Amino acid sequence: MHQQTHIEVKNLNVSYGDVKALHNITLAIPDKKITAIIGPSGCGKTTLLKSFNRLLDLEEGVKIKGEIFVDKENIFTPGLEPTHIRKKMGLLAQKPCPLPMSIFDNVAFGPRIHGLKNKRRLYGIVRYHLKQAGLWKEVKDRLYEPASKLSIGQQQRLCLARGLAVKPEIILGDEPTSALDPASSKRIEEIFKMLKSRYTIVLVTHILRQAKRLADYIVFLYNGELVEHGPADVVLAHPQQPLTQEYINGVVS
Repeated sequence: MHQQTHIEVKNLNVSYGDVKALHNITLAIPDKKITAIIGPSGCGKTTLLKSFNRLLDLEEGVKIKGEIFVDKENIFTPGLEPTHIRKKMGLLAQKPCPLPMSIFDNVAFGPRIHGLKNKRRLYGIVRYHLKQAGLWKEVKDRLYEPASKLSIGQQQRLCLARGLAVKPEIILGDEPTSALDPASSKRIEEIFKMLKSRYTIVLVTHILRQAKRLADYIVFLYNGELVEHGPADVVLAHPQQPLTQEYINGVVS
């Protein structure tokens, strides 16, 4: 069966000044699966992730060549508004960044920006997405307290709920569990597994065990080059490239 793709990358090259971060990357990210981007530090994982929602536009001295298609639309088309692309994607950063407002207002923030004023509908949206992020039971009696009072693990789930409230199609995670304790990491992983039937999820991870637990698809980068990509069970168990095998075995890092 032909696998549906959601994001397609064609001949992508990214440089920061004179430093080339990504060399000629071509791949397709499957729809409604968890894709893990793996590789050693500084190999271009986060650069690739940030290119999907044009967050690289915000960094100085970045040169981008190539094409990225989201829903068959080239995101680098001249005149295309980056917010049009970013609305399709929720981003979960390494460290949670709740807005300096209440738990309720964090989740309601996106829908309000898009013009929703009805209090009953806002409450329904907040409750629904806090449930999606596995946080509702813990916060339902303290919705109007500052989000900063939550634990780090709860804040990360709140940020996930906030991202889901703007109805993205794609969830991007840049090492989203790296600042969390093991129990909180496990909860986020369980939530990703539940969400993948409805969203395309792309995660940068430096933890191979996490990639093995979560990923349906693997993208392995090394020194800004795409070494290997494919279904996780194939790449992790029977890699085609010696460098992939060495990375999985801990020979290169």
